[in-house]
Amino acid sequence: MTEPLPLSGRVIVVTRPRRQSRPLADALRRLGATVVEAPAIEIEPPSDFRALDEALGRIAQYDWVVFTSVNGVEAFFDRLSEVEPQASLSSQRFAAIGPATAESLRERGFEAEVVPEKFVAEEVFRAIADRSEVSGKRFLLPRADIARGALPELLRAAGGMVDVVVAYRTVPAEEEMRRASSLVERGEVDMVTFTSASTARSFFAKLDPRAVEGRAIAASIGPITSNALRSLGVRPAVEAERFTTDGLVEAILRHYRGN
Repeated sequence: MTEPLPLSGRVIVVTRPRRQSRPLADALRRLGATVVEAPAIEIEPPSDFRALDEALGRIAQYDWVVFTSVNGVEAFFDRLSEVEPQASLSSQRFAAIGPATAESLRERGFEAEVVPEKFVAEEVFRAIADRSEVSGKRFLLPRADIARGALPELLRAAGGMVDVVVAYRTVPAEEEMRRASSLVERGEVDMVTFTSASTARSFFAKLDPRAVEGRAIAASIGPITSNALRSLGVRPAVEAERFTTDGLVEAILRHYRGN
């Protein structure tokens, strides 16, 4: 008799943006879970491109370009191809917050010189500082409109000249959240996964955290996301040790095998 897959019978909500949700959703399905893809946020262009375009126009002046998400890489290169198609990036050094971001950069022909072991802004700063003098260097950070301020603050405190520009916006996916919230409130979901602070904030903007207690548990990709959940009154039952999709899947498996 064939043994059931380890996540058979579990219903798991994936709140990652739709175009990035496939690896996590597919991995959970292969392990037997029923997956509800309900993106908590949508990725949109900036409401105003001027700051990004001005930075791209002087791209040769930057010593480092630092990416803190795959979305940042995609938005940066998409806009660069439109406004500065002949721009050379041969003199820039690149930093990526994690392997998925580094891989997105590699797909465009560039290698991240810095990829920290822990995928948080503070570790990006330490990894850059270990490889290079920060003082007097110019840094470009193309990122989300709601990104944390920790990294630019650390770079500036060390003497770096930092330009932070909005490369994309994260906006709540309200219709998807209403659908997922309804499933949770009816007790039809075992777990909701969160892969960023913004997915957590968007999900609980329409759902009282108390409605989740005793019905579903929260799974977090890492400490930044976990802190966002706690600030909303939600205790993450699962937190990945490796802050990646694979790490989150491993943590989910450990949780259910332990229970």
